[in-house]
Amino acid sequence: MENKKGHLISNVLPGSIAQEMEIEPGDILLKINGQDVIDIFDYQFLIQEEELSLIIRKPNGEEWEIDIEKDEDDDIGIEFANGLMDDYKSCHNKCIFCFIDQMPKGMRETLYFKDDDTRLSFLQGNYVTLTNMSDADIDRIIKYHLSPINVSFQTTNPELRNKMLNNRFAGQALEKVKRLCVPGNGIELNGQIVLCKGVNDKEELHRSLSDLYALRPNLQSVSIVPVGLSKYRDGLYPLEPFNKDDAREVIREISFWQEKAFKESGTHFVHASDEWYLLAELPIPEASLYDGYGQYENGVGMLRLLMDEFHDGMNILKEKYDSEISYYSAEFSMATGRLAYPTIKELVEEACDYCKGLKVHIYPIRNDFFGERITVSGLLTGGDIIAQLKGKPLGTKLFLPQNVLRAGENYLLDDITVPEIETELGISIDIIKQAGYHLVSELFQKDIVPDTDDGEDIE
Repeated sequence: MENKKGHLISNVLPGSIAQEMEIEPGDILLKINGQDVIDIFDYQFLIQEEELSLIIRKPNGEEWEIDIEKDEDDDIGIEFANGLMDDYKSCHNKCIFCFIDQMPKGMRETLYFKDDDTRLSFLQGNYVTLTNMSDADIDRIIKYHLSPINVSFQTTNPELRNKMLNNRFAGQALEKVKRLCVPGNGIELNGQIVLCKGVNDKEELHRSLSDLYALRPNLQSVSIVPVGLSKYRDGLYPLEPFNKDDAREVIREISFWQEKAFKESGTHFVHASDEWYLLAELPIPEASLYDGYGQYENGVGMLRLLMDEFHDGMNILKEKYDSEISYYSAEFSMATGRLAYPTIKELVEEACDYCKGLKVHIYPIRNDFFGERITVSGLLTGGDIIAQLKGKPLGTKLFLPQNVLRAGENYLLDDITVPEIETELGISIDIIKQAGYHLVSELFQKDIVPDTDDGEDIE
């Protein structure tokens, strides 16, 4: 719905202020305190007031003026049909590493939409390039004190950034970051660099990290992730995968800045995604290096958290159920991406060594759909899982990691649903919803998840 016509309310939370004031789904929000609401930024800012006057239009055309008194931080309990309360901003770049450009034709249309919307960065943690942001957008972020904002830097070399994003304004967009980082504005940022071999690595990576280091403390962290290369790259910029020596060089560069940052501020600032350590054949660092897992969604520290939670979960299991485990007998199977397979295999073997009655078949799924260079479980398809598990011993239940599913849905990237996989394989499927604690719970069918578990996804 266009802003000038208001915003359609899709849900009113039970017990909320809005429900008490008889606001209902289907109503339309027109104004707050006499001001038009352009999008979610305006809404979030305006409802912080302790005294609100809402103009609501009912489905029959009546307009209600509703006065509300509340505490400053109280939400009024309204959800909108459009989460941004505005059109989504699409990406104007043509990045040389963009994974959407590496997808085959014929998939559902929503998978091809490239967002580059700062509002989604604030609301959902999406990474944005800032290339389609105006000075007015920056002014609003500062005015409303919206943070954190997650920024895809790729490089701080303006000319190289223009080339990598195929956007002649990409280098200029870096100036917007400096505005956000002006002392007193208080906007917190997190950064990401998608590293491309022979493009923004080596000396360019050192330059970028040096420039970004100067933006602390507003810029709180930066993750370095390797470019993902599918088999659908005909006609795209020629990129090559990193090898073991490359990965070790990247880790050395990152370690330099980590040590410097930790001495000066007590945090490590820059982080390598898990792939670098696996490719370099180096141990996954201890938890302390990840500064509370703030870059977890970029694949930073996933395996360390999985291992630590698993071992803690096994200790809880032994303490609570040790006397019962000697009688426990079960046979399961588990499918995962090739990246996490060695770690998960090692953990599950520990569980089987502890309980001789437990048998688990672990299958690393080769990504035939996107190509063998794609090894994360989040890009697995139902077709590959079915093709590679059909006829294999699966026990009484198959475990799949939650990140194979689209958010809030029951289907995989190729639109094959979990029930369809169950039918094809003749097996019941359980989705392992979170990391190490839940893996232990599923293997032993016992509830050992602590109340404090944050519930990060398993790979």
